[in-house]
Amino acid sequence: MIGEHVLAGYVNDAGGREALGLADAIAGLTGGRLSVATVHPPGLPAAAGEARALLDQAADLLDDRPADLHVQEGRGVGRGLGVLASRIGADVIVVGSPEGGARGRIGVGAAADHLLHSATEAVMLAPSGYTPPDEFTRITVMYVRRPQCDDAVIRAAQAADRLDVPLRLVTLAVGDIGDGETERLRDDLALALRLAAESADLTPEDVSAELAEGDDVAAALHDTDWPTGELLVCASSEDAAAHRVFLGEVALKVLRAAPCPVAVLPRGYF
Repeated sequence: MIGEHVLAGYVNDAGGREALGLADAIAGLTGGRLSVATVHPPGLPAAAGEARALLDQAADLLDDRPADLHVQEGRGVGRGLGVLASRIGADVIVVGSPEGGARGRIGVGAAADHLLHSATEAVMLAPSGYTPPDEFTRITVMYVRRPQCDDAVIRAAQAADRLDVPLRLVTLAVGDIGDGETERLRDDLALALRLAAESADLTPEDVSAELAEGDDVAAALHDTDWPTGELLVCASSEDAAAHRVFLGEVALKVLRAAPCPVAVLPRGYF
Protein backbone atom coordinates (compact mmCIF):
# COMPACT_ATOMS: atom_id res chain seq x y z
CA MET A 1 0.00 0.00 0.00
CA ILE A 2 1.21 3.51 -0.74
CA GLY A 3 2.79 5.07 2.32
CA GLU A 4 4.76 2.14 3.66
CA HIS A 5 7.92 4.24 3.28
CA VAL A 6 7.38 7.98 2.82
CA LEU A 7 10.15 10.31 1.65
CA ALA A 8 9.69 14.04 2.27
CA GLY A 9 11.71 16.56 0.30
CA TYR A 10 12.55 19.33 2.76
CA VAL A 11 13.57 22.89 1.96
CA ASN A 12 13.60 25.92 4.23
CA ASP A 13 10.33 27.53 3.18
CA ALA A 14 6.61 27.11 3.72
CA GLY A 15 6.33 24.48 1.00
CA GLY A 16 9.07 22.42 2.61
CA ARG A 17 7.36 22.54 5.99
CA GLU A 18 4.02 21.63 4.44
CA ALA A 19 5.57 18.67 2.62
CA LEU A 20 7.12 17.50 5.87
CA GLY A 21 3.82 17.81 7.71
CA LEU A 22 1.95 15.87 5.03
CA ALA A 23 4.61 13.15 4.86
CA ASP A 24 4.55 12.80 8.65
CA ALA A 25 0.76 12.53 8.62
CA ILE A 26 0.77 9.88 5.89
CA ALA A 27 3.40 7.81 7.69
CA GLY A 28 1.42 8.14 10.90
CA LEU A 29 -1.75 7.03 9.12
CA THR A 30 -0.19 3.97 7.51
CA GLY A 31 2.27 3.12 10.26
CA GLY A 32 4.98 3.44 7.63
CA ARG A 33 8.60 4.53 7.78
CA LEU A 34 9.38 8.23 7.36
CA SER A 35 12.50 9.57 5.67
CA VAL A 36 13.37 13.24 5.21
CA ALA A 37 15.91 14.54 2.70
CA THR A 38 17.54 17.76 1.62
CA VAL A 39 19.30 17.90 -1.75
CA HIS A 40 22.40 19.96 -2.48
CA PRO A 41 24.43 20.55 -5.67
CA PRO A 42 27.41 18.26 -6.26
CA GLY A 43 30.98 19.26 -5.45
CA LEU A 44 30.12 21.99 -2.93
CA PRO A 45 31.13 21.08 0.65
CA ALA A 46 29.54 24.26 2.02
CA ALA A 47 26.21 23.32 0.41
CA ALA A 48 26.39 19.89 2.01
CA GLY A 49 26.88 21.53 5.41
CA GLU A 50 23.89 23.80 4.83
CA ALA A 51 21.82 20.75 3.90
CA ARG A 52 22.73 19.06 7.18
CA ALA A 53 21.68 22.18 9.07
CA LEU A 54 18.32 22.12 7.26
CA LEU A 55 17.82 18.52 8.32
CA ASP A 56 18.34 19.57 11.93
CA GLN A 57 15.50 22.08 11.43
CA ALA A 58 13.30 19.33 10.00
CA ALA A 59 14.04 17.07 12.95
CA ASP A 60 12.98 19.85 15.33
CA LEU A 61 9.69 20.24 13.44
CA LEU A 62 9.00 16.52 13.88
CA ASP A 63 9.09 16.85 17.69
CA ASP A 64 11.30 13.80 18.17
CA ARG A 65 9.08 11.54 16.07
CA PRO A 66 11.31 8.90 14.44
CA ALA A 67 12.58 9.64 10.94
CA ASP A 68 15.61 8.76 8.84
CA LEU A 69 17.46 11.90 7.76
CA HIS A 70 19.35 12.04 4.46
CA VAL A 71 21.63 14.58 2.81
CA GLN A 72 21.53 13.85 -0.90
CA GLU A 73 23.73 15.21 -3.67
CA GLY A 74 21.93 15.90 -6.92
CA ARG A 75 21.83 18.07 -10.03
CA GLY A 76 18.39 19.34 -9.09
CA VAL A 77 16.11 18.61 -6.15
CA GLY A 78 13.71 16.42 -8.09
CA ARG A 79 16.51 14.33 -9.58
CA GLY A 80 18.17 13.94 -6.17
CA LEU A 81 14.94 12.87 -4.49
CA GLY A 82 14.26 10.32 -7.21
CA VAL A 83 17.72 8.78 -6.89
CA LEU A 84 17.44 8.63 -3.10
CA ALA A 85 13.93 7.16 -3.15
CA SER A 86 15.12 4.31 -5.35
CA ARG A 87 18.13 3.68 -3.12
CA ILE A 88 16.24 3.56 0.19
CA GLY A 89 13.11 1.87 -1.11
CA ALA A 90 10.61 4.69 -0.55
CA ASP A 91 7.27 4.15 -2.27
CA VAL A 92 6.07 7.77 -2.27
CA ILE A 93 7.89 11.11 -2.54
CA VAL A 94 6.18 14.13 -0.95
CA VAL A 95 6.95 17.68 -2.04
CA GLY A 96 5.34 21.02 -1.35
CA SER A 97 4.18 23.92 -3.48
CA PRO A 98 6.41 26.93 -4.23
CA GLU A 99 5.83 30.08 -2.22
CA GLY A 100 3.72 32.76 -3.84
CA GLY A 101 1.06 30.46 -5.30
CA ALA A 102 -2.66 30.50 -4.63
CA ARG A 103 -3.40 29.40 -1.08
CA GLY A 104 -5.13 26.04 -0.93
CA ARG A 105 -3.97 25.05 -4.41
CA ILE A 106 -1.01 23.04 -5.65
CA GLY A 107 1.80 24.78 -7.47
CA VAL A 108 4.26 22.78 -9.55
CA GLY A 109 7.84 23.87 -8.96
CA ALA A 110 10.94 22.55 -10.67
CA ALA A 111 11.35 19.56 -8.33
CA ALA A 112 7.72 18.50 -8.67
CA ASP A 113 7.82 18.98 -12.44
CA HIS A 114 10.81 16.63 -12.72
CA LEU A 115 9.22 13.99 -10.50
CA LEU A 116 5.84 14.19 -12.26
CA HIS A 117 7.52 13.28 -15.53
CA SER A 118 10.07 10.67 -14.49
CA ALA A 119 9.67 9.28 -10.96
CA THR A 120 9.44 5.53 -10.43
CA GLU A 121 7.64 6.09 -7.11
CA ALA A 122 4.29 7.68 -6.40
CA VAL A 123 4.51 11.47 -6.09
CA MET A 124 2.36 13.35 -3.57
CA LEU A 125 2.01 17.13 -3.55
CA ALA A 126 0.81 19.37 -0.73
CA PRO A 127 -1.26 22.48 -1.53
CA SER A 128 0.05 25.88 -0.53
CA GLY A 129 -0.84 26.63 3.09
CA TYR A 130 -1.69 22.99 3.82
CA THR A 131 -2.10 21.83 7.41
CA PRO A 132 -2.68 18.09 7.90
CA PRO A 133 -6.02 17.30 9.54
CA ASP A 134 -6.38 15.28 12.73
CA GLU A 135 -7.51 12.40 10.52
CA PHE A 136 -8.00 11.67 6.84
CA THR A 137 -11.64 11.18 5.91
CA ARG A 138 -11.80 9.85 2.33
CA ILE A 139 -9.78 8.73 -0.67
CA THR A 140 -10.95 9.94 -4.08
CA VAL A 141 -9.75 8.52 -7.39
CA MET A 142 -9.97 10.62 -10.55
CA TYR A 143 -11.30 8.03 -12.95
CA VAL A 144 -11.25 7.52 -16.72
CA ARG A 145 -11.81 4.04 -18.09
CA ARG A 146 -8.35 2.81 -18.99
CA PRO A 147 -5.97 0.27 -17.46
CA GLN A 148 -3.91 2.76 -15.45
CA CYS A 149 -7.04 4.12 -13.76
CA ASP A 150 -8.35 0.62 -13.09
CA ASP A 151 -5.05 -0.12 -11.32
CA ALA A 152 -5.46 3.08 -9.30
CA VAL A 153 -8.99 2.05 -8.28
CA ILE A 154 -7.72 -1.32 -7.06
CA ARG A 155 -4.89 0.22 -5.01
CA ALA A 156 -7.11 2.98 -3.61
CA ALA A 157 -9.84 0.50 -2.65
CA GLN A 158 -7.33 -1.63 -0.78
CA ALA A 159 -5.93 1.45 0.96
CA ALA A 160 -9.42 2.66 1.92
CA ASP A 161 -10.23 -0.77 3.33
CA ARG A 162 -7.02 -0.89 5.37
CA LEU A 163 -7.38 2.69 6.62
CA ASP A 164 -11.13 2.38 7.27
CA VAL A 165 -12.12 5.40 5.18
CA PRO A 166 -14.64 5.69 2.34
CA LEU A 167 -13.66 5.56 -1.33
CA ARG A 168 -15.04 7.88 -4.01
CA LEU A 169 -14.59 7.67 -7.78
CA VAL A 170 -14.93 10.90 -9.75
CA THR A 171 -15.12 11.26 -13.52
CA LEU A 172 -14.93 14.62 -15.26
CA ALA A 173 -17.73 15.63 -17.61
CA VAL A 174 -16.33 18.86 -19.00
CA GLY A 175 -17.79 21.13 -21.63
CA ASP A 176 -20.87 20.62 -23.78
CA ILE A 177 -21.20 16.83 -23.94
CA GLY A 178 -24.34 15.05 -25.06
CA ASP A 179 -26.64 12.74 -23.13
CA GLY A 180 -25.11 9.72 -24.83
CA GLU A 181 -21.61 10.60 -23.64
CA THR A 182 -22.87 11.30 -20.13
CA GLU A 183 -24.55 7.91 -20.03
CA ARG A 184 -21.36 6.22 -21.21
CA LEU A 185 -19.38 7.91 -18.45
CA ARG A 186 -21.93 6.74 -15.87
CA ASP A 187 -21.66 3.18 -17.22
CA ASP A 188 -17.87 3.38 -16.90
CA LEU A 189 -18.23 4.51 -13.29
CA ALA A 190 -20.60 1.62 -12.56
CA LEU A 191 -17.97 -0.84 -13.81
CA ALA A 192 -15.31 0.90 -11.72
CA LEU A 193 -17.53 0.65 -8.64
CA ARG A 194 -17.79 -3.08 -9.20
CA LEU A 195 -14.01 -3.30 -9.59
CA ALA A 196 -13.51 -1.44 -6.31
CA ALA A 197 -15.95 -3.71 -4.49
CA GLU A 198 -14.23 -6.82 -5.82
CA SER A 199 -10.77 -5.51 -4.88
CA ALA A 200 -11.34 -4.90 -1.17
CA ASP A 201 -13.69 -5.63 1.70
CA LEU A 202 -15.71 -2.42 1.38
CA THR A 203 -19.43 -2.15 2.04
CA PRO A 204 -21.64 -0.50 -0.62
CA GLU A 205 -22.03 2.48 1.71
CA ASP A 206 -18.25 2.95 1.71
CA VAL A 207 -17.92 3.34 -2.06
CA SER A 208 -19.46 6.11 -4.15
CA ALA A 209 -19.12 7.56 -7.64
CA GLU A 210 -20.05 10.84 -9.26
CA LEU A 211 -19.65 12.93 -12.38
CA ALA A 212 -17.95 16.28 -11.87
CA GLU A 213 -19.57 18.57 -14.43
CA GLY A 214 -18.48 22.03 -15.52
CA ASP A 215 -17.35 24.20 -18.39
CA ASP A 216 -13.73 23.31 -17.63
CA VAL A 217 -11.72 21.20 -15.18
CA ALA A 218 -11.43 23.93 -12.55
CA ALA A 219 -15.18 24.63 -12.62
CA ALA A 220 -16.02 20.93 -12.40
CA LEU A 221 -13.81 20.42 -9.36
CA HIS A 222 -15.04 23.63 -7.75
CA ASP A 223 -18.61 22.30 -7.81
CA THR A 224 -17.56 18.99 -6.26
CA ASP A 225 -17.51 18.34 -2.52
CA TRP A 226 -14.01 18.32 -0.97
CA PRO A 227 -14.24 17.91 2.80
CA THR A 228 -11.28 18.38 5.12
CA GLY A 229 -9.17 15.25 5.20
CA GLU A 230 -9.55 14.30 1.54
CA LEU A 231 -6.76 12.65 -0.46
CA LEU A 232 -6.96 12.59 -4.26
CA VAL A 233 -5.32 9.86 -6.34
CA CYS A 234 -4.55 10.21 -10.05
CA ALA A 235 -3.11 7.68 -12.47
CA SER A 236 -0.28 8.49 -14.84
CA SER A 237 -0.91 9.11 -18.52
CA GLU A 238 -1.12 6.19 -20.92
CA ASP A 239 2.00 7.73 -22.48
CA ALA A 240 3.99 6.97 -19.33
CA ALA A 241 6.77 4.42 -19.52
CA ALA A 242 6.22 1.27 -17.45
CA HIS A 243 6.60 1.91 -13.71
CA ARG A 244 7.10 5.64 -14.17
CA VAL A 245 5.04 8.74 -13.47
CA PHE A 246 4.01 10.88 -16.40
CA LEU A 247 1.27 13.43 -15.85
CA GLY A 248 -1.03 14.10 -18.78
CA GLU A 249 -2.55 17.45 -19.72
CA VAL A 250 -5.95 16.89 -18.08
CA ALA A 251 -4.43 15.38 -14.94
CA LEU A 252 -2.15 18.41 -14.61
CA LYS A 253 -5.22 20.66 -14.73
CA VAL A 254 -6.83 18.48 -12.05
CA LEU A 255 -3.73 18.73 -9.90
CA ARG A 256 -3.63 22.52 -10.16
CA ALA A 257 -7.34 22.87 -9.33
CA ALA A 258 -7.59 20.30 -6.51
CA PRO A 259 -8.01 21.77 -2.99
CA CYS A 260 -6.38 18.78 -1.28
CA PRO A 261 -3.18 16.73 -1.49
CA VAL A 262 -2.81 14.76 -4.72
CA ALA A 263 -0.91 11.50 -5.22
CA VAL A 264 0.09 10.52 -8.75
CA LEU A 265 0.80 6.80 -9.21
CA PRO A 266 3.37 5.42 -11.64
CA ARG A 267 2.07 3.37 -14.52
CA GLY A 268 1.69 -0.19 -13.29
CA TYR A 269 1.95 0.82 -9.61
CA PHE A 270 1.76 -2.11 -7.19
